[in-house]
Amino acid sequence: MSLIEMPQVTECAVDGCAFNHDGCHAPAITVRSQQGTAGCGTFFDISTKGGLDRVVGQVGACERTDCSFNKDLTCTAGSVRVGPGHDVQANCLTYTTA
Repeated sequence: MSLIEMPQVTECAVDGCAFNHDGCHAPAITVRSQQGTAGCGTFFDISTKGGLDRVVGQVGACERTDCSFNKDLTCTAGSVRVGPGHDVQANCLTYTTA
């Protein structure tokens, strides 16, 4: 088994997420199927800032099997953008149906 390079979260425009302070500082995010959208399952709406100081978040897993970038529940996109959603507070804006 070999490790793949996980795509970086190059942009997070979601205010209020504990991991978003000058970029995503979660070690890895999970893209989930939330209310029909590709929601960021790592979103936390608390005032405490978390994550690692010197990290740019990456996509650890993707549950959206209908995404064109999903291969074996792993994201193959070059990079990922996260932004405010309509039905959930944070969406994967890179999500594209296959």
